[in-house]
Amino acid sequence: MSTTTPLRTRFRTRAAAGLTALIVPLAAMVGLASPAQAAASATASYTKVSDWGTGFEGKWTVKNTGTTTLSTWTVEWDFPAGTSVTSAWDADVTNSGNHWTAKNKSWGGNLAPGATVSFGFNGTGTGSPSGCKLNGGSCDGGSVPGDTPPTAPGTPSASTITDTSVKLSWTAATDDKGVKNYDVLRDGAKIATVTTTSYTDTGLSAGTDYSYSVQARDTADQTGPVSGARAVRTTGGGTDPGPGPGPGDQVKLGYFTEWGIYGRNYHVKNLDTSGSAAKITHINYSFGNVQGGKCTMGDSFAAIDKAYTADQSVDGKADTWDQPLRGNFNQLRKLKAKYPHIKVLWSFGGWTWSGGFTEAVKNPAAFADSCYKLVEDPRWADVFDGIDLDWEYPNACGLSCDTSGPAAFKNMMQAMRGKFGTNNLVTAAITADASSGGKIDATDYAGAAAYSDWYNVMTYDFFGAWAAKGPTAPHSPLTSYPGIPQAGFNSAEAIAKLKAKGVPAKKLLLGIGFYGRGWTGVTQKEPGGSATGAAAGTYESGIEDYKVLKTKCPANGTVAGTAYAHCGTDWWSYDTPATIGSKMSWAKGQGLGGAFFWEFSGDTANGELVTAINNGLK
Repeated sequence: MSTTTPLRTRFRTRAAAGLTALIVPLAAMVGLASPAQAAASATASYTKVSDWGTGFEGKWTVKNTGTTTLSTWTVEWDFPAGTSVTSAWDADVTNSGNHWTAKNKSWGGNLAPGATVSFGFNGTGTGSPSGCKLNGGSCDGGSVPGDTPPTAPGTPSASTITDTSVKLSWTAATDDKGVKNYDVLRDGAKIATVTTTSYTDTGLSAGTDYSYSVQARDTADQTGPVSGARAVRTTGGGTDPGPGPGPGDQVKLGYFTEWGIYGRNYHVKNLDTSGSAAKITHINYSFGNVQGGKCTMGDSFAAIDKAYTADQSVDGKADTWDQPLRGNFNQLRKLKAKYPHIKVLWSFGGWTWSGGFTEAVKNPAAFADSCYKLVEDPRWADVFDGIDLDWEYPNACGLSCDTSGPAAFKNMMQAMRGKFGTNNLVTAAITADASSGGKIDATDYAGAAAYSDWYNVMTYDFFGAWAAKGPTAPHSPLTSYPGIPQAGFNSAEAIAKLKAKGVPAKKLLLGIGFYGRGWTGVTQKEPGGSATGAAAGTYESGIEDYKVLKTKCPANGTVAGTAYAHCGTDWWSYDTPATIGSKMSWAKGQGLGGAFFWEFSGDTANGELVTAINNGLK
């Protein structure tokens, strides 16, 4: 293996957004819908699901209240100036000025008597919908004019946890007309409606992880935002490792790159000397390859053969010529001996090697069997605590395009869990593309979550100098902002969309890049400027480690929760300890399972960024 090629070809480039997309207004995506029939036999109601300050998630629910099947539906409403939809799912949403129209997808129009269907969207602004019409008539049961929905109840607390039950309690919501009752949600699905501020859930499985939240309903039957989530693990049962094993309550995971031992001269020992090993819970070793329908070794010399001298070794002892295991695997074994709380997963795929998944998922069971045999090889079985699958991207395009279908990823994760069992971790790195009809919509991530310990949501690389002339934009925005080049390309909307589709918050980790992306030929300090190409980088144009940028081009501004810097004619965006601290606070507020980062070697010698993640998640 060369010392530079892996950095150029195997670095996780464009992980969230792929190639820069044309920006198409929602109104241009589909033709404006027209009323199809009278609405006397159906209702439409609106709920603001969540609000993160600079944006919000809304949901409309259509219900057939008649006695015959409804074959199609169209919901119309007005937003005040300054409030708009930025992305939508499960309906085709268009606008003409401040007037918005949502029409059912081809598969979502038929509603039997009594049935309901919902569609959601992310938006900006603070306004509420008005003038609701359903198929040309009154929505009859939508938001009540002059009446605001109830507030979110407090995050439930859990007590009296047994093998099969848990008691939940929460602080009351408030409403101008009074709160009628509360819906109790388990893993995003309603399990009960109660009039008090407590509920005991029974009939649970021993040793199992659950997530609970609560939603209030007022006397007009309007529902308010969902509370924060409370993770609960019942007592007893097996040893299924939920999110957050090791010190602390949340996952703090970093990727260690196999090829980093070459040009970057970054070794497992650096995790110890930087102080990072004491502040993380998990390491993803990247990457194994996916070839011929199987998991295969990446660089065997780096993994198991390289002889380490005493000064390079974690424990100060040199490798011998005849020892059965050397290389990174043996160094990871020594690191785990020194830091027993750390768990290590072997990650397969990545940007360059994801093309192999298409063949592999044709026979998920055989694929899982090959991966298990490699990860659990007796020579290094003690090194690894599970497997991570980094498929970029199922049923969508990355370096190559996959057409395996929306169920392929779920089938793969189910097979992996079946093979690796409950004593091993099974995780995946997934897209953060929350655009309407984007990569999150292409795959059944919610169904696959049932078999996954967590997802590493790649909330970085939304924008970069692959758009050589700009506009300049932060590659890892936490939220949307005025002028963002692509709707749905930010962390908040990605997390909101995954949660809305049914992925438990505790199974989502927020991604942080330990590097920046930059342009040159830029005269404008603020985001949105034009450029002439990619800025120079140590290993690849347009990308540079944080440890270099902090002194080469110090941050002099922030936007959407991340930092940017304009120095000379170069413009860079990257996360700093301060912005990471804010993102960790946001992640905790969202009830996420923790955070992960790509990758260790981009940090300073004393682990500034790892420290910021650790401190922010305490």
